[in-house]
Amino acid sequence: MLKEAWLIEKNEMDENGGRMKKLLVKGAFGSSQILVGESIDNLPQYIDPTQTIIVTDNTVAGHYRQQLPDCPIISIGQGEKIKTLETVAAILQQLVDLEADRSTFLLGVGGGIVCDITGFVASTFMRGIRFGFVSTTLLSQVDASVGGKNGVNFGGYKNMVGVFNQPEFVICDLALLNTLPVREVLCGFAEIIKHGAIADARMLSIIETRRDAALALDAAIIADLVYRSVEIKAGVVTRDEREHGERRKLNYGHTFGHALEKLTGIPHGEAVGIGMVLAASLSAQKGLLDFADAQRLEKIIQSYGLPVQPPVDASSMLAALRKDKKREGHRIHFVFLSSLGDASVEEIDLDDLYDLVKAAGIG
Repeated sequence: MLKEAWLIEKNEMDENGGRMKKLLVKGAFGSSQILVGESIDNLPQYIDPTQTIIVTDNTVAGHYRQQLPDCPIISIGQGEKIKTLETVAAILQQLVDLEADRSTFLLGVGGGIVCDITGFVASTFMRGIRFGFVSTTLLSQVDASVGGKNGVNFGGYKNMVGVFNQPEFVICDLALLNTLPVREVLCGFAEIIKHGAIADARMLSIIETRRDAALALDAAIIADLVYRSVEIKAGVVTRDEREHGERRKLNYGHTFGHALEKLTGIPHGEAVGIGMVLAASLSAQKGLLDFADAQRLEKIIQSYGLPVQPPVDASSMLAALRKDKKREGHRIHFVFLSSLGDASVEEIDLDDLYDLVKAAGIG
């Protein structure tokens, strides 16, 4: 379990007198600076506009084009359907047309899909160029833009093709969250709840008791929740960048979540919320977690407007798991909770997982 004293720590003032918190992710091939509370208006401090090309999506470009530096912009569509090798090829062609070279800096401005694609393109164009992110969604700020995973979907399966590579920086401008649709905000809270569930019981209590302020995007609360989420993930990634051990804990709720995304197309955060409820139920069934704690977690997730019941049966989900990229033969690493704030990873046979699901009365 990670330290609990987090609500008032590591404040730093930026050059404009604003409140900003910095974290460093140390990767095998470089480090990534995470800037929570930095403003998109300060981008020129981090890039050379004459050598930068921006990748963004149509909606973000519409909202923030006037705040972006005067750089060439490659705009892509939205949604999981465009997170493909075809989109990557289209961006690569535009980089060639723009005469990009090894000195070019690629800047992804957007949510998780933009960040994943930008990181993948930057890591493969000319065998790798520098890149960074401005993360514009809550889900991206607390999850997708942090950790060095970059990739695209293939054959309908999430992130099947990708690389590990750290961005030079990630700007998490909290003011940008005010333009998000409510459903998008709620999806971000799913990952925040996940971080509390696996690593910080006190954070989970804050999430539970300060729900109204959090959902209203109260500046102080959201800054602390985003920072603590990033701190948890950054610490795990620094210790296990390539997901050989501890980093697997970050997949809590994602085993079933990714299956639900594949089967139903529901948003990532909603799928993970359901996946967390199912994983807590299985943890209780195994005797690892008190049933009361499993029920408490379900109530927290539901209180944030997230679904808690799978819209498909267990057999369909388990069939989809057999094509999960994290599967190793007939086994999969599954994340269980031993208490709220503490997770463990167990390699389990898929047939045994099916038996556990049936015993828990799921689907």
